[in-house]
Amino acid sequence: MIYVISDLHGCPVEKFKALLRSAGFGSNDFLYVLGDVIDRNGDGGVGILRWLAAQPNAQLLLGNHEAMLLSCDFLFETVTDESINALSAEKLELLQNYLLNGGDPTLKALKNLPQEARLDLLDYLRDAPLYEGVTAGDRDYLLVHAGYCNFSPEKRLRDYSADDLLWARPEIYEDYYPDIVTVLGHTPTYYYGEQYRGKILKTDTWIDIDVGAGAGELPVLLRLDDLKEFRLTEE
Repeated sequence: MIYVISDLHGCPVEKFKALLRSAGFGSNDFLYVLGDVIDRNGDGGVGILRWLAAQPNAQLLLGNHEAMLLSCDFLFETVTDESINALSAEKLELLQNYLLNGGDPTLKALKNLPQEARLDLLDYLRDAPLYEGVTAGDRDYLLVHAGYCNFSPEKRLRDYSADDLLWARPEIYEDYYPDIVTVLGHTPTYYYGEQYRGKILKTDTWIDIDVGAGAGELPVLLRLDDLKEFRLTEE
């Protein structure tokens, strides 16, 4: 079975693993996380990142928040007050943008890791793909963080820039590929109306699985084979 989830934004790792257990996720299944594990809440998602990096049957796709963190990788050669004070104007702008988007919890959690573990996680993020194609339940799916800016069905995936795939926000009436379902996150479903808050949104050609965990909603895990949804209840 193939499972997908997105935009966890600092969800506690134990809660995340409990969600997987509730879905019966096991060693013969595969999990795709469609980016934005990090930032905004809790430990900034570092616990889940470390867990994902150790799993043979899980794959992180790059999200815009991971990309913003990587744009600030200059911080991690030596993370000190002195190194922050020595930032160039360009680097300071990258850092300020990242902090404005909720990066502080992640930076603090990374700073508390041993240097080797910190650098290993950055390497793991650098290796994360922008998209994956999978088949489940006799359907073909494209998994991507945000969708496609300036979409055209004739355009090859490799011709989209990273920003095109990391920052797109499809309108609810917008159609993607007619013969393949795109699964995406990035845009919380409540963006399309309060009736979608905390819920997965399905259109004819794409499925948005960012249910707003970054804003306090409970994350939802989707099994692609039968489109069954799994969520934890508040304890």
